[in-house]
Amino acid sequence: MRIVCLSVLLVASGSAVLADDWPQWMGPGRDNVWSEDGILEEFPAGGPQIVWRTPIAGGYAGPAVAGGRVYVTDYVTEDNVKIDNFDREEFTGIERVLCLDQSTGEIDWQHEYPVRYTMSYPAGPRCTPNVSNGHVYTLGGEGHLHCFNAETGAVVWSKNLPQDYDTKTAMWGYASHPLIDGDKLICVAGGAGSHAVAFDKNSGEEIWRALSAQGQGYSPPTIIEAGGVRQLILLRPGAISAVNPDTGEEYWSVPYEASSGSVIMSPVFSDGLLYAGGFSNKNLLLSLSADHPSAAVEWRDLKKKGISPVNVQPFAEEGTLYGFDQNGSLYAVNLATGDRLWETNEPLRSQRRVRSGTAFIVRQADRFWLFTERGELIIARLSTGGYQELDSAQVIETSNAAFGRDVVWSVPAYANRRAYIRNDEEIICVNLAAGQ
Repeated sequence: MRIVCLSVLLVASGSAVLADDWPQWMGPGRDNVWSEDGILEEFPAGGPQIVWRTPIAGGYAGPAVAGGRVYVTDYVTEDNVKIDNFDREEFTGIERVLCLDQSTGEIDWQHEYPVRYTMSYPAGPRCTPNVSNGHVYTLGGEGHLHCFNAETGAVVWSKNLPQDYDTKTAMWGYASHPLIDGDKLICVAGGAGSHAVAFDKNSGEEIWRALSAQGQGYSPPTIIEAGGVRQLILLRPGAISAVNPDTGEEYWSVPYEASSGSVIMSPVFSDGLLYAGGFSNKNLLLSLSADHPSAAVEWRDLKKKGISPVNVQPFAEEGTLYGFDQNGSLYAVNLATGDRLWETNEPLRSQRRVRSGTAFIVRQADRFWLFTERGELIIARLSTGGYQELDSAQVIETSNAAFGRDVVWSVPAYANRRAYIRNDEEIICVNLAAGQ
């Protein structure tokens, strides 16, 4: 699936170039590829220009950018939520959906609703909004699902997933970013027979429900093409499965187990191979048939091989998987064998591995952009030969805590030659256009 919202911009030379919106988690193609050109090669002295700053409250949810607007969610509370609360204490506050003017950062509209948090890491919502055909869809940390008119903020329809599907919020909240497929909005809901649910994105009516699981997990659904059909891949505690995205009918299923139900990444598909990894060292590589929907195990649970992601979606390119492991190191991995080609702690400025160390990875042209938990933007090259840092700039402050260190764990959006980055106090717009 590719949702592309394109606008034509005129540059100083007078030539026309295309600028992508960033209407959902991982961008237009849901693949962490930033397709714009005219991007700076290195940062100006003193760092890139901050175009605007807008105060917001807490959350891990990244922004979405579409149609001249920026959409972001947060959690407003007087409770102390800057803790990695594994005891699941209760907190009271309101979740908000904010719509900002893309050029100025001014708030065009906002919607709020009261919510009681029961999840660990209770700073705020997790899921990036989805924007499609005049609507914006948001999923809160405790399972409040909304469809809004993207221009006015009027509520079109809403759901309460725990109530509607007789389940409860997972330990780390509702974190599986919903997926738009045609006229469907596909969500991980939870509950018996309703691990995944497809809604009519215009009316909110249920189209189908599928699968059960011992826990929801946190893995976002993804659609691939393999075996001559489109397959909706669902990774959850207990199994990884493929279903027909139009009907929910199961194509195949392979047992899978991750410690503590911690399956967070969306499975990565490359050259007929499907990779999934979760805590702790529970990794799995499947080969998918080219002529019918089926899967075979190539390897699983290899020690000191593969990647066990906790916060960062890995990136696959030309048979190599790049990503951060639960131990905080950035690895390059031979996807077919699971062999680690190299590792580095350089992006996190550490001499040693940092537990759950985080830097979000996006490819643009022949280089990669990393946004680190320290609030830095890094331009780098990743190859089988190693990690090469080209430049870096501090752009936002850390505002939360994890494992005894200060962090910012929110994924940016890249659109209009800018980066839109939030922490628990503000969202900023960073100018990344060439020629500053």
